[in-house]
Amino acid sequence: MDALPSRAARAAVWAALAALAVHVAHGLTGFGGHAVDLAVEQWLYDGLVAAAAAGCWWRVAAVRRERLAWALVAAALTTTAAAELLWSLRYAYDADPPFPSVADALWLAYYPLVYAGFVLLAHGRRGGARFWLDGLAAALAAAAVTAATLAGPALEQAGSEPAEIATNAAYPIGDLLVLTLVIGLFAATGWSPGRRWAVLGLGMAVAAVTDGAFLVQTATGSYTEGTLLDSGWLVAYLLVAGAALLPAERPPDPGAVPAPWRLLVAPGVVAIGSLALLVADHFTRLDLAPVLLATAALVALAARAGLTYVQDARRLARSQEEALMDGLTGLGNRRALHRDLQAALRRPDDRVLVLFDLDGFKAYNDTFGHPAGDALLARLGHRLAATLGGRGRAYRMGGDEFCALLRGGDAEVQRAAAALVEHGEGFAVTASHGAVALRDVEDVAGALRAADQRMYAAKGRRGPTSLERQARDVLLSAMAERDGALGEQLRDVADLALAVGRRMALDAEALDVLSRAAELHDIGKVAVPDAVLLKPGTLTEDELAFVRRHTVMGERILGAAPALRPVARLVRSSHERWDGAGYPDGLAGEAIPLGARIVAVCDAYDAMTTDRPHRRAVGMDEALAELRRCAGTQFDPAVVAHFCAVAEGIRDALSRSAG
Repeated sequence: MDALPSRAARAAVWAALAALAVHVAHGLTGFGGHAVDLAVEQWLYDGLVAAAAAGCWWRVAAVRRERLAWALVAAALTTTAAAELLWSLRYAYDADPPFPSVADALWLAYYPLVYAGFVLLAHGRRGGARFWLDGLAAALAAAAVTAATLAGPALEQAGSEPAEIATNAAYPIGDLLVLTLVIGLFAATGWSPGRRWAVLGLGMAVAAVTDGAFLVQTATGSYTEGTLLDSGWLVAYLLVAGAALLPAERPPDPGAVPAPWRLLVAPGVVAIGSLALLVADHFTRLDLAPVLLATAALVALAARAGLTYVQDARRLARSQEEALMDGLTGLGNRRALHRDLQAALRRPDDRVLVLFDLDGFKAYNDTFGHPAGDALLARLGHRLAATLGGRGRAYRMGGDEFCALLRGGDAEVQRAAAALVEHGEGFAVTASHGAVALRDVEDVAGALRAADQRMYAAKGRRGPTSLERQARDVLLSAMAERDGALGEQLRDVADLALAVGRRMALDAEALDVLSRAAELHDIGKVAVPDAVLLKPGTLTEDELAFVRRHTVMGERILGAAPALRPVARLVRSSHERWDGAGYPDGLAGEAIPLGARIVAVCDAYDAMTTDRPHRRAVGMDEALAELRRCAGTQFDPAVVAHFCAVAEGIRDALSRSAG
């Protein structure tokens, strides 16, 4: 239910508020004569109680959610309305009405019904042991204060007959139980109960205050019917009905944390109230009930404090553990490795630090996607940890780098490296590693540096996998069959691309992909007829469009081999331009893969310095000048700058060699 469903329902609410205003005004001023008093104090009063019950019943009929709970609340208000009507018709004019009466039974039926309804409404609210202990402590403290305040007047009104004593005691006890339930719920939700419970709580508070004032005035003989006090019960009942008609609220977020001050309200108020009662008992002897209730509230607070300490200690331990754990694999992270290395280096023994870097993982990630890559990392991490067992600990340093701190020699290191190998259809992931004995290093930085250097030295000695090498060789052979001079030209482009890539600090795996892309960037030309490819004159528009399809054809050819898909992506983009005027996708700037930008510059230089059917080669200086002229339009300026530095370095080295 998002809002009141009809104009008639809204009109009924306004009519009830107007009638309440009349009752309040009459209680304040006493306007009118006996007939007005009768109409307002009995029939208007009874009608408003019945209207409150009707509002709750309307909610029960209109909304399925929480239907049983609101039916109990509506039944509670219905018994109250029946009691009021019975009193007006049967007992109001008796000089000595019976006590207890049938009307009292109906009034008292209100409490168990509304209590049960509130319990059902409270079911599923945010809790947890700490919040519910707050609620228990607040409820006990409220009960203690209520018992201390109303115990005297209740005893004075108790009467002499058991039925009279029980009936007089039942009213304050009923108010106390309902009020403590509401206060407990407020505390259990961190004093964020929501609008509906705020209205219900206000209604119960008004009812409790009104009942308490009535009890005191009756005990002192000062109660007069038809005063403002009588309006208090109407306000309480109409607030309950208003809560039933409020728009639905979103369920509370179970993970939400209340503001810090809200967490301190319940224990602070409970502690002050309970201690105040115990201090008052020292000077003015109170009844036993409020003293016991206040003591129980303080015990609940102590339990709450102990539970909070335990929860905070567990949370701190969990956060410290998470700070030392890699979230993807569950292995130790870099911080954990530093901590363990520092401890191990204080007492050097036979332990070995091994760093691993996966080979082929980038191609796997690019081919099968990041979720599959994450799953592979998790599998390899679990396999590494299981292989080490009790002989060491595994760590993930980030990305595709793993680490192990283990006891044993080369055999243990090789077993750990083998755990990081996985083969499948179209892919092969292996691991390069570097190891250092802790007794050979002095500190953490030195250990990591030595292992890292050895790992990259090992990585540099590894070439492409046999599967990738075979696929590349087959394609290069096919291109050589088409054009015998093409193989040497492509190797030149690959050598230049590798030199530029190294100068730009690309990692080993990116350099490998770059080298193969440079070698194979023209593989799509095998699908271009010789009459077009070797034509000495200017190409027609149709012929030029056909030639420009060779990058897409090359991507299709290479993409058929999963191991070459990262290469295929660079080949597709190798004729894009920095200004976006290239082909096939019109990419611009850094949207073009860096490897493709490097291949484009190297290929252009090779094309300018090599004889072609339609033009003669130019010298190095002229070619470099042309590259610089086109930097920022056709080529990436940064790549051009690095390429020129590489080319000039090669020329200077050749000059020195010739000299």
